Amino acid sequence: MKKTIMITGAGSGLGRGTAIGLAKEGHKVIAATETTSQKTSVLREAEELGLSNLEVLKIDITNPIDLVQIDEYDFDIFVANAAINEGGPLSEIPMERFRAIYEVNVFATLESVQYAARKLVEKGSGKIFFLSSMAGVMKTAYGGPYASTKHAIEALALTLKQELDPHGVKVATINPGPYNTGFNDRAAEEKWKWFDDEVHFTSGEDMKEKEKGLENQYDPKEMIEVMVDLIPSDHHKVRTAYPPETEEQMKETEKKQWEMEI
Repeated sequence: MKKTIMITGAGSGLGRGTAIGLAKEGHKVIAATETTSQKTSVLREAEELGLSNLEVLKIDITNPIDLVQIDEYDFDIFVANAAINEGGPLSEIPMERFRAIYEVNVFATLESVQYAARKLVEKGSGKIFFLSSMAGVMKTAYGGPYASTKHAIEALALTLKQELDPHGVKVATINPGPYNTGFNDRAAEEKWKWFDDEVHFTSGEDMKEKEKGLENQYDPKEMIEVMVDLIPSDHHKVRTAYPPETEEQMKETEKKQWEMEI
């Protein structure tokens, strides 16, 4: 059965690929982009592919005027995908940068989900996906700002699941591993805008060493294929981590947390 799906953050990366992929499968897709330039780009691709079932609109989830547009649409599934990423040492990251990532990844994300939840509760059915991350369970040095927001997303999703189950609305998370969409690379670059070796005590060389992990990211096409299959499905796990090695890493991390000592 074909579904109507709204997805935020559909202007780039996994969100964009998934929106296009779902439309190709015949689902009605409402793709929300952060900026008008992204909207134009996605519209152009949709037209080139002949996807008349893909509607594109500009919704910056931090903009209350944009958010109210969610009320204008009827959908079966809402995918809270919009997010930003920034790295840096938690002990020294400027608080305005830290607050900014929470504003998008936690506060604005939850507000967008509140709009969706009200609509789906009124219908008595539907599903909400949170795009979480392997970072929703795992954490690495200098990745704390983003990881902490995704830990928050995990708590929001599991709590909302309990609260919305009685209303017939399902809640789930998708937890991708490191995919080469440019998202992680841009996050690694951001901290160098404010970090200064002469001012900060954190080792710049150590941060650069940790960035080498970005050399081994996965092809995003495989994650997009998983999401296109998963999102409209009627039966699946509450948490879907991919690829399999990422799922195993997440499980091992949770286990080790109980064994850690000072």
